[in-house]
Amino acid sequence: MTPQELANLAYLRRARDLIDREYARPLDVPTMAQQAFMSPGHFSRQFRAAYGETPYSYLMTRRIERAMALLRGGMSVTDACMAVGCTSLGSFSSRFTEIVGETPTEYRSREHDAVAAMPACIAKVRTRPTRKSSSRNGEAARRNHPIAWTA
Repeated sequence: MTPQELANLAYLRRARDLIDREYARPLDVPTMAQQAFMSPGHFSRQFRAAYGETPYSYLMTRRIERAMALLRGGMSVTDACMAVGCTSLGSFSSRFTEIVGETPTEYRSREHDAVAAMPACIAKVRTRPTRKSSSRNGEAARRNHPIAWTA
């Protein structure tokens, strides 16, 4: 890897750290790109090449990850939506269903005792959201949703 490629990765990491820290505030690609000292277009291409998803997709995954924790704690779907920086309940619910494989309400009503029994470092890894399905309605994902890990 060239020194320039290493520098670009460090800059991309700065932007990713911004997303991880500030997921709840309004973030757009130009703001993220500024953190990486790149133009928005170049930043988007480089981010996708380095992390396998677009900056916006990464941001939404972080927001959904945090919303999952809030829902497990009993927060309402609307409050969780607003707490993670989403302004549209419909868009939040659609993205949550796309990523998690079930609606926020279904996720909230499910038992999460196994997660509560895990050490926090393990729970963070085990509950990290990943796209379950590319289907538009997520039905296949809900049918095939894995059962929570138990000790």
